Formats: sequence, C-alpha cells, structure tokens
Amino acid sequence: MKKLIVFAIALTAIACQQNKIGYVDNVKLMDGYQEKIDVEARFKVKADALTKKRDSISQAFQIELQAFQAKAQKMSQKNAQEEYSLLQQRGQFVGQQLQQEEQLLQQGSQIEMDSLVSKVKEEIKEYGKANGYTYVLGGGDGGAVLYGEDAKNLTDAVLKILNDKYKK
Repeated sequence: MKKLIVFAIALTAIACQQNKIGYVDNVKLMDGYQEKIDVEARFKVKADALTKKRDSISQAFQIELQAFQAKAQKMSQKNAQEEYSLLQQRGQFVGQQLQQEEQLLQQGSQIEMDSLVSKVKEEIKEYGKANGYTYVLGGGDGGAVLYGEDAKNLTDAVLKILNDKYKK
C-alpha cells in the first residue's frame, strides 16, 4: 500500500513538472502593439474632427441665437415665441445628430478594439501551443499573475510576433 502511495505521489510530481507555464503582461502587450496604437490614433483623429464640428456648429448656433434675440425685440411676442421654438427644435435636432455620430464612432472603436483583443488572444494561444506551454497566464493590471519569474514572461516574444505580423 505504501508503495502505491509513493508511486502516486511520484507520478503526480512528474506530471506537475511536465506542465510548462508562462505569462504575458496584458497591459504592456496592448500598449506596445502597433496595430492598437494605430487604431487609437485613427479614432482620435475622427474624435477630434467630430469635436471641431460640434464646436463649429455650437458657435454658429450661438451667433444665430444672439441675432434672434436682437431681432426678437422688434417682433410681436407671438412671432418671437414661434421663431424661438423653431430655433430650439433645430438646435435639438442638430444635437441629436451629433450625439448619434459620437455613439457610432464609439461603437466602431469598441468593435475594432474587441477584434484586436481577439487577435492578441489567438496569437498568445498559438505561441503557447507552438512552444509547448501547458498554460499561458495573463498578468498586468487585473491579471491573474501577481508574481512571475522574468524567464517565464512571454510578453516581449508575443509582442514582437504581433508587431512583425502587423508590418506585413
């Protein structure tokens, strides 16, 4: 019976030694991934353009509102209220359109980022399989690795593969 227990313990120890475990720092990986950097830059340009458009429309609307206020003093109260109501409706409509554009931009950005994350996960999986890893853990902020030997850190190797593939 003792031999059986010793054999089981030895077998378990051998099985554990055969597990090859590595980890990647998710934050460092994504921060260094050139495609992610390019996607963020592209969406920043679009967001900046939308902000300029919003500012321009807002400024034009303020000028129109000031012109109306000067003109309203010479109008009957009924006509001034009607014109002001139309001006408000148009302002709300333009505001809604700008808000829709912003939401579409955010959705597009989120879809591309989700796609990048999937691509990175797939690359990590392929790297792990190709290099005989049983497990590849995720580290960095919110990751599962609180400590890992530098020799087990696969971040730089995976990042190089991702960036090399992106350049092609």
